[in-house]
Amino acid sequence: MSTKDRLRRVIPAVDKLLNHCLIRSLIETGVARETVLRLIRSTLEQLRRLSDDELTRLDLSLDHLAQLVVTHLEAQSLQRVINGTGIILHTGLGRAPLSLNAIETIEELSGYCSLEINIQSGRRGSRDLHVAELLVALTGAEAGLVVNNNAAALLLILNTFAQNREVIVSRGQLVEIGGSFRLPDVMRASGAKLIEVGTTNRTYCRDYEEAIGPETAILLKVHTSNFKQIGFVAEVPLLEMVTLAAAHELLVIDDIGSGALFDLTKYDLGSEPTAQASIATGADLVTFSADKLVGGPQGGIIVGKRDLIAQLKENPLMRALRIDKLRLAALQATLRSYLSGKLTELPVWKMALRPLSEIKRAAETLAAAIEIRLKNEANVTMQDGASQLGGGSLPGEEIPTLLVAIEFFHLDVEKVAEQLRMGDPAIFTRISNGKLLIDLRTLHPEDHGIIIERFGNLSNR
Repeated sequence: MSTKDRLRRVIPAVDKLLNHCLIRSLIETGVARETVLRLIRSTLEQLRRLSDDELTRLDLSLDHLAQLVVTHLEAQSLQRVINGTGIILHTGLGRAPLSLNAIETIEELSGYCSLEINIQSGRRGSRDLHVAELLVALTGAEAGLVVNNNAAALLLILNTFAQNREVIVSRGQLVEIGGSFRLPDVMRASGAKLIEVGTTNRTYCRDYEEAIGPETAILLKVHTSNFKQIGFVAEVPLLEMVTLAAAHELLVIDDIGSGALFDLTKYDLGSEPTAQASIATGADLVTFSADKLVGGPQGGIIVGKRDLIAQLKENPLMRALRIDKLRLAALQATLRSYLSGKLTELPVWKMALRPLSEIKRAAETLAAAIEIRLKNEANVTMQDGASQLGGGSLPGEEIPTLLVAIEFFHLDVEKVAEQLRMGDPAIFTRISNGKLLIDLRTLHPEDHGIIIERFGNLSNR
């Protein structure tokens, strides 16, 4: 028998893996048998595609392959994660963590609730009312509406007011958002005709004015949340766009992206446009995300003129883009924290505004505990670092922080990071200059014990 045949025969049959105790345990705990079977077949098929050299380097024991199937299943499932990266609005880790009030409200309203019924009359009501008044109170707008995300908000607006008509936007604002979604693609999907004006770095009011024609419906301003232009740049202030639009009876839509609901410069966090300022300046509709700087669940918020919001509600797309009761519940609780003036009830702002002195004390305690667990296998120190808001918010702005820095004497730092990620819960860290870095700004107090225990269980693989 050839070496190749021998190697291929070592790969077990599907039935053998299916009968392994780890796999049986998965099925007994509720994982569908067909799901497990698909994972087993996929895992074995990947092995069969490998070269002989690759196969000889692998552990093909039943125990190892069964664990591999379990790992693949876990990778496909949503799991709790500990965020030691220092990126507060980490898109890969779910952006804004919800507040305790939001979580409790979701739990309270997860059964039957007054989603679309008027309790006083007992008749059919509107799901928009639950957050609309809160948005009005917060932003000063006449009305508000919530859809699935900010891209959906823009899609709905353009489809409603500019289908087969022209929308003028600065070339420098044609951004690409996460997941390779590009603003021009969203605009085309809405049925609107994109008219680019200006250059990548400089756009003037006259550029908009010269592009206005009989088919023009909207002047669109987009905040470039996830990048920043510096140097020889120019863009048109919102007030000038509002004045120009009024002279030509056009709408001004201001997409402010991350959705600040207060002046961040008061806390030395950099500058982001606020919904309140945009409404006060005269934008007809303002759109922004609910799960970035707002600190709530995923959603796209639209505030602005009452008659325009009413027309958006009548668009058939609205039913496809609306959000469910649980996200409405979470957003309601989130907005109430702003109205009560309790910013630090929201994890985003509790982390962003956490005093450096408090972070230092926590870093000292964690570093000392990890050093004891590693038993002279690493040099554990503290070093200054920088956290980020993330999620495309405040690009280039950094928040001072303290890092626990671990330099291993014998272990591979990449493999340590992998082991931390593969545990339950997964722990995400950073690596820089051969050191494993843990940013204390994005850790919860209850995370520390788990992290310490995990460092005591590292293997040499």
